[in-house]
Amino acid sequence: MKKFDYMEKYGYEQLVFFHDESTGLKGITCIHNTTLGPSLGGTRLWNYETEEEATLDVLRLARGMTYKAAASGLNLGGGKSVLIGDPEKVKSEAYFRAFGRYVQTLGGRYITAPDVNTSAKDMKFINLETDSVVAIPEKSGNPSPATAWGAFHGIRASLKEKFGDDDISQYTYAVQGAGQTGDFLIGYLREANAKKIYFTEINDKHIEKIKKKYPDVEFVDPDDIYGLEVDVFAPCALGAVINDKTLKKIKAPIVAGTANNVLEDEDKHGKAVQDQGILYAPDFVINAGGLINVSHELTGYEKKKAFNEIEQIYDRLLEIYQVAKEDKVTTTQAAKIFAERRIERIDKIHANYIKK
Repeated sequence: MKKFDYMEKYGYEQLVFFHDESTGLKGITCIHNTTLGPSLGGTRLWNYETEEEATLDVLRLARGMTYKAAASGLNLGGGKSVLIGDPEKVKSEAYFRAFGRYVQTLGGRYITAPDVNTSAKDMKFINLETDSVVAIPEKSGNPSPATAWGAFHGIRASLKEKFGDDDISQYTYAVQGAGQTGDFLIGYLREANAKKIYFTEINDKHIEKIKKKYPDVEFVDPDDIYGLEVDVFAPCALGAVINDKTLKKIKAPIVAGTANNVLEDEDKHGKAVQDQGILYAPDFVINAGGLINVSHELTGYEKKKAFNEIEQIYDRLLEIYQVAKEDKVTTTQAAKIFAERRIERIDKIHANYIKK
């Protein structure tokens, strides 16, 4: 992978590799853009097969966070960290404190938060070494309920756009992944009397948890989730699940979930879902609830105020769907136009120096 070519193509600012010998910590932090403010993005712990796979993941995720923050109206930039290792073996107080020290070296340009296989408890250890961390237990805590809350309202907006009616109870849903955000999303859908919910998951513990909590929610094998005759397919696990192979199977007229980078290729598969008559809710818009929630820690956290702001994802998606129709572009392209226009406007007003 030609890292500098990739960074130049997509406008990245910084890519940092780090290693701590005493704890075995190995990771990468990427800062994509800080025009609007310090970059904020979660830390993902994953047993990547190769260093190149980890590098590409952190690059894609950081760029997605820039669009997410900008489209959400936040004064934040996009960043992300990935840690390479087996979550069942590497996690410890020392491990996360070592990571916190590397975050501190970035001088406030990057603020971290929980992501896949990291938790609010882990953030508390990081906080012992740096203040550049959010979603610690004493403040907003686990961002997953907030992310799922945003996706719930994003699904409502998508139903409104596709069918003219946002009544959750009239439709059926297939949720892919039920570890954190998927679990909460299922809960919100059930509370709204969803007509039928299916789910899939690869972790046996999560499968048993959902079966016990929600006996009426039906489990299906991972390969079967794509072909279900449902109204909404909600990817809530890892990215790149919409690709050449899966598109041939998908029957749902709406794809709207909490996962990042759902489209394997933004341009190719964004156009493909549109051509197939599928309404795609851009991931960095619909899953911004967690980011909006933790951003409130930076000014003084109030849950009610944060969740009220998260609900605005409903209106934001409807506006983006309108842009897509008017400009005759895909919904992902429309969301990027929406975000990029804001970044450009703020960048221009910062062209002259004013002491704050």
